[in-house]
Parts: sequence; structure tokens; C-alpha cells
Amino acid sequence: MTNHPSQSNGMQSLRKEYLYKVLVIGDLGVGKTSIIRRYVHQTYSNNYRATIGVDFALKVLNWDSETVRLQLWDIAGQERFGNMTRVYYREAMGAFIVFDVTRPTTFEAVIKWKEDLDSKLMLANGQSIATVLLANKCDQGRELTNNGIKMDQFCKDHGFAGWFETSAKDNLNISEAANFLVKHIMATENDILKTVEPDTISPQLDSNRQTSCSGCFK
Repeated sequence: MTNHPSQSNGMQSLRKEYLYKVLVIGDLGVGKTSIIRRYVHQTYSNNYRATIGVDFALKVLNWDSETVRLQLWDIAGQERFGNMTRVYYREAMGAFIVFDVTRPTTFEAVIKWKEDLDSKLMLANGQSIATVLLANKCDQGRELTNNGIKMDQFCKDHGFAGWFETSAKDNLNISEAANFLVKHIMATENDILKTVEPDTISPQLDSNRQTSCSGCFK
């Protein structure tokens, strides 16, 4: 994360800019690329090719009196749990883990993705990065509303900040989920700033760490 005052006519303004790296991970074909394209470019296609390795996109948000830049890392599903993910995860401040509501096996893989993330990346205060679970492709009729209590408990048990039903096709809850994640990233950053020096807030890679949960709510 970096932040600095913006410049205006040679004078410093009070407006700050923040840059956050956000991971988008999950099994192959769950819609990670579609979610990012919808969020960043407001486009959707049924014909995206599978991401190879990692791809990037940048989203700029006007956040109150500040500017937030989200660097979204679209990490290929076939990279799952490989050694390269340690490199891809480095310095991330937040993450989306995505599953396809029409494919139960992709939900079963969510725990492994979260455990892999937590084993390879930790904040300076020893906590997990803010992570939101996305139940994608809900436009295809597999709504989880009736299982909301179970999903809430699942998030609490596994250290997710919260969960959203999303649809890249219908543009459902994607911006809402991103705003929710940004709020948690900023809250986490503020907590770190209270306990460590500002130049040590970058996430650290560590295989020996514990997860934590800040509660789950939709």
C-alpha cells in the first residue's frame, strides 16, 4: 500500500491517494475474469479465454475526500496451490475468493484456497488480509438466500470478512462487494498503523501464522 497527497497547481492538497493490491482467486471457470471486467470496464462476455498465469486491472475510486486505486490480480484457477502463488500473493492487502454456485466442487475448494492464502501471506500484525467470499453466477438460479445463516457461519468459521451473491452477467453486487472489501482493508490498515511503524505495514509472507475472523455479515 502507498499513499501520498495529490498535487494541484503546484500546491499540495489534502486529498490522499491509496493503492491496494487485491487478489481474485478461485477454481477455474468460476467467473473471476468476468467479475473483474464487469467491475473495471462495465463489460461482459460469455467467451473469455481462461487466464494464463496472472492478469491485472486497475480500478480508481473516489472515496470520500480520497482516491483509492485497486490493483486487481486475476490469478488463474489452474495455478491453484502452486509455488508461484506465493509470488503472486506478495503485498496484497485484500482478496476475493470466488466460487460458482452451480458447481458444488468449486465451493468445496474455497477452504483450500483460503488456507493456501493464509499460509503464504500475513499482515505485519500477524492477521489475515481482508477476504470476501463471492458466490458467483447467482443469475443461473442457484440462490443462496435461504442458506444465508449457514453462509454467515461458514465465513465466521473460516475467517472471511463477509460474503456476497454476485453475477457478472447481471452486474449484481460486484461494486457492493468491492466497496465492502475496501472498507475492511482501510480498517485493517488503521489497526496496523496503531501498532507498528508506517513503513512496516506491507504484508509479509510467512508459512507459520494463524487466521482470524472479524465477523461475517452481508
